[in-house]
Amino acid sequence: MISERKIATQGVVKSFISKAVRAFALTMALSVPATAVAVEVSVVDRPEFGANSHYTSFRAPLRSTPLMKLPVGDVQPEGWLREIIVRQSEGLCGQLGTISAWLDKNNNQWLSDHGSHGWEEVPYWLRGYCSMAYILDDEAMKQEAQTWFEGVFANLKEDGFLGPRNTDNGRPEIWAQMIMLWAMQTYYEYSNDPRVIEAMTNYVNWELALPDDQMLEGLWEHQRGGDNMWSVLWLYNITGNEALLPAIEKLHNNTSNWLQKGTLPNWHGVNFAQGFREPAMYYMYTGDVEHLKAAYNNHNEMRARYGQVPGGMYGADENARTGYFDPRQGTETCALVEQMASDEIMMQITGDIFWADHCEQVALNQFTASMMPDMRSLRYLTAPNMTVSDEKLHGPSIDNNLRGMLSMSPFSSRCCQHNHGMGWPYYAERLIMATADNGLAAMLFAPNTTTAKVAGGKEVKIVETTHYPFEGEIEFAITTDEAVAFPFYLRVPQWADGASVKVNGAEVAADVKGGNYVRLSNEWSNGDKVTLSLPMNVTTDRWAQNKGSLSVNYGPLTLSLLIDEKYEQHDSRDHNFVQDDSHWQEGVDASLWPCYTIAAESPWNYALAIDDQKMPVGFSVEKREWPADNYPFTLESVPLRFTAVGYRIPAWGLDATGMTDLLPTKYEQREAEPTPLVLVPMGAARLRLSAFPPK
Repeated sequence: MISERKIATQGVVKSFISKAVRAFALTMALSVPATAVAVEVSVVDRPEFGANSHYTSFRAPLRSTPLMKLPVGDVQPEGWLREIIVRQSEGLCGQLGTISAWLDKNNNQWLSDHGSHGWEEVPYWLRGYCSMAYILDDEAMKQEAQTWFEGVFANLKEDGFLGPRNTDNGRPEIWAQMIMLWAMQTYYEYSNDPRVIEAMTNYVNWELALPDDQMLEGLWEHQRGGDNMWSVLWLYNITGNEALLPAIEKLHNNTSNWLQKGTLPNWHGVNFAQGFREPAMYYMYTGDVEHLKAAYNNHNEMRARYGQVPGGMYGADENARTGYFDPRQGTETCALVEQMASDEIMMQITGDIFWADHCEQVALNQFTASMMPDMRSLRYLTAPNMTVSDEKLHGPSIDNNLRGMLSMSPFSSRCCQHNHGMGWPYYAERLIMATADNGLAAMLFAPNTTTAKVAGGKEVKIVETTHYPFEGEIEFAITTDEAVAFPFYLRVPQWADGASVKVNGAEVAADVKGGNYVRLSNEWSNGDKVTLSLPMNVTTDRWAQNKGSLSVNYGPLTLSLLIDEKYEQHDSRDHNFVQDDSHWQEGVDASLWPCYTIAAESPWNYALAIDDQKMPVGFSVEKREWPADNYPFTLESVPLRFTAVGYRIPAWGLDATGMTDLLPTKYEQREAEPTPLVLVPMGAARLRLSAFPPK
């Protein structure tokens, strides 16, 4: 099935807000034809709002949510996602404690009041590292994480402060504490260690006692106060301690104003990825729908100005800048993982499928291409159109005119180097979520085995088997000691009109419209199977702001021109590839951690031939064998290829800085003879052309 996709999201926002005004009465079931299978089927726009009997939920007076996160480790990724996390554990994130000088335990600020380094980097790294350790149940990794948590507990201050005391113009700087709180929350999920609750409670009380003119005055914390607010909400939901609630108001009042209409308080790429959701978290406290609406408006404002590109992100190669919105503008790897985390929070708060779709869009099309396949090096910037990946200076084409911004390096920048590790573990933790009616919801699709409590507390296991996102068939097998009744929700992505559902081989829902959930209420028995079939529709997006360029999608995957990639290995100690704030530990064998540049070995400067329906001419799909190593995100292993037709644009090349030039206009001369093109999922392409000038 071929259809043209709309790129505007405003309708999604209006739909959600109108229902929010009606007290979130969001369980409007649609009629589904009855079948011979004894299962109650309805199609709803989200699960009902409320509290789950078995998992941490939002307590009154906070607003309730439709989804609850399962404790870390209860969702066990399998298949390609587990392969990624295992590679990450063996790669940069997993080994960073032995590589980065900022994580050197000797004289570290998080292990001693007299330490000199590690303020931001330790918690940045630890929150992803500990989640990965608990998911993999790796004893050595768990012990390494425990060393750092014990350091936090051993150095708690009498006034409630935790961690190193840093100041900015005489005021306490608490950005690093915000990050550590997230790591501590994951540790508590795993351990139920009461020291976490006591330490966090004392710390929030310290914040409450801090004068407003000293609160959140530092550069990062002022924009990112919502991260602190999320921890206060989490702590209140655990404890029910109402004395914590005023901290929500205090944090909001001292954070940048993300409630502005028609503009944003800050255009730094990472600040935005974290800050835009602050009003939605504040809404959980106030109940004011305008606050929730502001988070949607923030998302839309950035996309309208700088996000008219494939891949789900926006052009902010440090900062989003007026006039710099071409798809060659990259996004920091930090911003990618922070956007995914924000999408996951918004998904939990609202149950809106839009956020799950967006999280997948960023993860599967942008994040996978930001790292080398062995996860031992990464890029500071990754763009939708990126035909060179080198160490050279590219300013002013990119905002941060430093070397190494485009090359693959273990030490291109200390922020992304330490922060990237949370992306995939957090994603895995939210594949399956609990619902307010004591059921479960399949939210992000990847192979996994989930163990969870449902109904009156009975434990079930759900094994999800799929090669999604490369195919649309997803099977869920239920294991239970005895029959148990609970609702099971299946997300149907917005792009998947015509989805169908089978229970034990019998069709129970057909031609389901995308953007809804199929709710299956049943008394489930051991061995029951549910199959969700998502039609992998071919769609196109037209980016009017960017010269009418087009991108092509296959289900959740956006496609890129196949460009032959030439890799050149370099010594990571070469200062052409690293920033001055990145430092090795003593004695590290740098040869094990090389840098890479990537050059195009085949032409890439093509316009895409399209028909009257704005669909690619000569389009076809070639399905290949699934890779034996379970890693499908390289040009060699990707199990899908596509054909299309293009026309070369001879004058389109690199600009004066050596970076991919701006998209050509429709008037730029195309060659007369068409050229057969091969397209691949852009998540497998480290060099990519995914926004095509049309022909």
